[in-house]
Amino acid sequence: MTDMNPLTTQGTFVVGCNYWSSHAGTAMWKDWRRDVVADDLRKLAEAGVQVLRVFPLWPDFQPLTQLGTGSGPVEFRHGEDPLPDTLAGQAGMSDAMLERFGEFADLAAQHGLKLIVGLITGWMSGRLFVPPALEGRNVLTDPVAVLWETRFVKHFVRCFRNHTAVLAWDLGNECNCMAQANREQFWVWTSAIVNAIRAEDQSRPIVSGMHSLLPGPNTPWRIQDQGELTDVLTAHPYPYFTPYCDNDPINTMRTELHSTAESRMYADIGGKPCLVEEIGTLGPMVATEKIAADFIRVAMLSAWAHDCHGLLWWCAFELGHLSHAPYDWDAYERELGLFHHDGSPKPVLGEIGRFGQFIKSLPIPSLPLRKTEAVCILSEGQDQWAVAYSSFVLAKQAGFDIEFQYADQPLKDASFYLLPCISGGRIIYRRRWLELLDRVKAGATLYVSHDNGMLSPLNEPFGIDVVTRSRRADATTVTINGIHGAPAFITNAPFRLRVAATRAEVLGREVDGNPVFTRATWGKGAIYFLSVPIEKELTQTPGSFDPPQTVWQIYRHMAQPFMADRVVSKEHPQIGITEHTLGDRRIVILINYSPEPVTTNITLAPGWKLEASWYGATPALLATGMSCEFPPNDAVVIVVVRQ
Repeated sequence: MTDMNPLTTQGTFVVGCNYWSSHAGTAMWKDWRRDVVADDLRKLAEAGVQVLRVFPLWPDFQPLTQLGTGSGPVEFRHGEDPLPDTLAGQAGMSDAMLERFGEFADLAAQHGLKLIVGLITGWMSGRLFVPPALEGRNVLTDPVAVLWETRFVKHFVRCFRNHTAVLAWDLGNECNCMAQANREQFWVWTSAIVNAIRAEDQSRPIVSGMHSLLPGPNTPWRIQDQGELTDVLTAHPYPYFTPYCDNDPINTMRTELHSTAESRMYADIGGKPCLVEEIGTLGPMVATEKIAADFIRVAMLSAWAHDCHGLLWWCAFELGHLSHAPYDWDAYERELGLFHHDGSPKPVLGEIGRFGQFIKSLPIPSLPLRKTEAVCILSEGQDQWAVAYSSFVLAKQAGFDIEFQYADQPLKDASFYLLPCISGGRIIYRRRWLELLDRVKAGATLYVSHDNGMLSPLNEPFGIDVVTRSRRADATTVTINGIHGAPAFITNAPFRLRVAATRAEVLGREVDGNPVFTRATWGKGAIYFLSVPIEKELTQTPGSFDPPQTVWQIYRHMAQPFMADRVVSKEHPQIGITEHTLGDRRIVILINYSPEPVTTNITLAPGWKLEASWYGATPALLATGMSCEFPPNDAVVIVVVRQ
């Protein structure tokens, strides 16, 4: 694996798109038109696109049929023709298609475009594409299918491993959609394809290409398994398809943070870099072209600030003129290009090109990692994505940053741990729970919110007794009057814990006085307990992250002691901040996740001053900080230095 590959080099970022030809979509290899493809690539390169994700469609490149008799199969052929006595023939591959891909790669190189190649492209845009010989087989578990897949991969990689345009090998497009498999079967399939690639090329990273992964032990497509086997994880964060992500308009904070939160969850838990490999708005029924441009601008800024390595739009060109499936089936496959059908560019393309140019213009080769203050532990029994998503947004509103881990992984070092929305009885291993309590005894802070979960021991370290537990008939109103701002909220928490504080300080109560939010010392540290699953509730409720929601103030109160090393602080909940240490300087990225213009003051720590402004309006200096002006869905990037 190349050290300087941008997909695996910390702090680097590329922009691009997924590509099917403008004239034929998925039929581009059968209906090969070199002149059209060359013009496509010219337009993309001139607009500032750097990377294309491309797809050698499986049945086109390995057009196997199986012939036989009434007693069983006899041989594999290409239609009626015997497989050629060539290396390609032995792998069931089409020499003509391989030649066409070679032409394509040469054209990409001529225009300075790099390629991520999705090898097993059997699933595409809602349609299954497999060679005729393998139709009806489970292509993830059937040994005949896997045999031919590994032959495909080995031969294809061998053919193009020396081509300068190839940036990385992708297992294929969302291969977890090709068939059903359990966790062990999918691990074996992934391992077989990865090993086939590495047998022929050990110089390039292997990209997962999967989407909608989770960390729990009972999910077949597990983040940790893909992290174990591949070099780059991938998020395909379409708000339309991802749970809880289409509750709000795409140019508002929750939706704008979707791609970043999901990518960080994958990268932190999987232990590998994560790329925003597919993203888009799916056409004019979701947002106008201007709003789509606002959406992608913030998505790129946010992904870059959080070390997500790149963003690829879906897809390069409009395909609504095509009559074959999947374009005949699905409306959201027709108007999602960077160009209109007449060849004119959309505003999204301009944003992608400008951002790529901005990254190239920076005086640093890569962005240092952002500072993080807390570790968010996801656990068994809960809706992990719902909890991770909400926790990430709340931390961003509060002005600090979190990283994720799963409860069965070794505890990451931190001074502040979040264990939100515990549910069920197998939340965390006893040994890991006791280790976490020991971290608190040594000085860490722990926050736990409750969603019908069981922890043991609880009473002594939490300083409370649970008097009774019951189901709620109605929503409850909670007031956190023990912290600054006294935030109040209504929640539909399904279970009510009647709590007696034995030695804990009560910071929040229900209307009837029942303690809901408590703080207890434990050794040198402290434990906060919130008896309602506010993270899950916020994720499931439309509009919950827009003002005047104030739940983020709970997060800010808990995190305040751990933000002392921050150079910049803010009050506005729609402005997110990341800080990146560069010697005696800090690069500070401030992003307006709101569709409204914002003017707000930020506080600068004593002994620091503004040195440079890299992006957006230069802040106006004040006695204790700066005043920043943000257009809608935009950012300010500054450099501050010790005086």
